[in-house]
Amino acid sequence: MSSLSLAVRDSTTMVRRNLLHARRYPALTLNVVLTPLIMLLLFVYVFGDVMSAGIGGGGADRSEYIAYIAPGILMMTIGTTLVGTSVSVADDMTEGIMARFRTMAIHRGSVLIGHVAGSVLRSMISVILVGAVAVAIGFRSADATVLEWLAAFVLLTLVALAFTWMAIAVGMASPNGEAAGNNAVPLVILPFISSAFVPVDAMPGWFRPIAEYQPFTPAIETLRGLLLGSEIGHNGWLTLAWCLGLAVLGYFWSKSLFTRESR
Repeated sequence: MSSLSLAVRDSTTMVRRNLLHARRYPALTLNVVLTPLIMLLLFVYVFGDVMSAGIGGGGADRSEYIAYIAPGILMMTIGTTLVGTSVSVADDMTEGIMARFRTMAIHRGSVLIGHVAGSVLRSMISVILVGAVAVAIGFRSADATVLEWLAAFVLLTLVALAFTWMAIAVGMASPNGEAAGNNAVPLVILPFISSAFVPVDAMPGWFRPIAEYQPFTPAIETLRGLLLGSEIGHNGWLTLAWCLGLAVLGYFWSKSLFTRESR
């Protein structure tokens, strides 16, 4: 077999292994979907009228707040998968399976590729499920074209890919699964301190830089622009720059740790 065929075969096997692990731990998989769903329902049905009145400066209109919050919740769904990814990688590093893989005639990079592809696939399935619930409770994007919907899906995939590489690097750098779960928490918190729930302009002055100068805020604003027709401005380029930077950082960080452990 050629090196490319070997890499594809072994990577496919590792993706299948990753997905089988997810199926064996359904509670962890359900939490990935349930957390953003609970946040969506909570903010729409409990805080929706108050939040929409505060943002709009007028009467309460829950449908407008559903349109505002849904893109943020979709990005948050990606964040909820990151802790599980870090823990899974850390467990592989500490439980001896990596050492066994190194003794086998498999492509070296397939182990990391399996974790990346499996995590991104779970993220996108979760995004689709959460998006379906958002549509069911009233989210509408009548003005978005097919091309804009496709661009929105690509955007979500790029964000998932970038943060997955970071989560894998965090997991490989952690001494065990418990530490990996704790170390990945900042990646999960970022969507909560972004523009997911309220506009940056409505935040206190001292807090605005925290929400503005981070990757999730431009990603959420770009997604809103694609789905709702709002102004994207420079957020699209910022999102691409963040995704590229985080993916490259996570890739080389993970690769260096994997190579060091292989010696």
